[in-house]
Amino acid sequence: MDVVCLGESMVTFLPTEPGRLADVPAFLRGIGGAESNVACALAGAGHRAAWVGRVGEDGFGDHLVDTIAGHGVDTSAVLRDPDRPTGVYFRTAADRADGHHEVAYYRAGSAASAMSPLNAPYDALFAGRVLHLSGITAALSDDCLALLRTLTAERPGRPLVSFDINHRPRLWRGHPAGPGVLRDLARGADVVFVGEDEAAQAWGVHGPDAIRAALPEPAVLVIKHGADGATVLARPADTPPGPGTDEITTAPALRVDVVAAVGAGDAFAAGFLSATLRGLPVRDRVRHGHLMAAAVLTVPGDLAHPPVRAHADRLAALDDEAWGRLRLGPGWTGRTAAGHEAGRAGRTAAGHEAGHAAEGTLG
Repeated sequence: MDVVCLGESMVTFLPTEPGRLADVPAFLRGIGGAESNVACALAGAGHRAAWVGRVGEDGFGDHLVDTIAGHGVDTSAVLRDPDRPTGVYFRTAADRADGHHEVAYYRAGSAASAMSPLNAPYDALFAGRVLHLSGITAALSDDCLALLRTLTAERPGRPLVSFDINHRPRLWRGHPAGPGVLRDLARGADVVFVGEDEAAQAWGVHGPDAIRAALPEPAVLVIKHGADGATVLARPADTPPGPGTDEITTAPALRVDVVAAVGAGDAFAAGFLSATLRGLPVRDRVRHGHLMAAAVLTVPGDLAHPPVRAHADRLAALDDEAWGRLRLGPGWTGRTAAGHEAGRAGRTAAGHEAGHAAEGTLG
């Protein structure tokens, strides 16, 4: 296995039309979950990915497992709980006129909240080259937090541990540990993803230097600046933590015609991990993160078909000027019928791709 992802996935209900949740007449069923999103994106990019979680012995649990497996993800280690339900949530469309975004979670006491160090399938969790975790799991229950403490602890033969802070303020309200525990967990990981805004909100830390001072241990620290791109602080192998030891790489984000701003962070992590598994340079790892995020941003749901690998590689290899001129819209990956023409353009020679970039548009 290339990557194993642990966390809660829920059934998502998406509105059939814009408006407040109180006014939406009907919903369409989908799935959502940070870690399963990463697993699905990696499988779509050609990697062997597994998702490990816990769902109820109910129809929603069946739907989750079947749908995630349908994306090519190994779900053989997912546990079924006969006593607790599968979590669900409802959200509004991204184009509400007043700019507000409503999400209603029904996950308290869910099957996933019962994950613990005592019932975790460790053989499956440690079967990959990378184990991907997120801070959402830590907030679900004391048992879930104990499990993440166990998985981020140093141990012989541990796979590379990837940790996405994924700070969700609502989940931490009234939690005895508080979001400060996310910093402790991140310090035990090898690769950490954190938004600059998350660090400020959760820990009162501002700017890359201060974030690095708060998280000195991870070998790779990816700091996301939203629409402004990302900064990676990477310490060379066998170099102990300390000031001045990082190689710093910045990569601007792409201009994207956003359809829905949901799941982009998970897709970015998947793109970065995909390029990491392939041994690509740090700049290209960030660019693949941006490209995977752009695939999700240009569709309505949490999941999207990523661009074919050769297409993504050609775009990631563009020079800085051509990269800066790219603008991606719905269908740009060429993996849907609507994007056929964009995909055909994207499969041309690298020089032609640079020409598309110079024109300021693709898709």
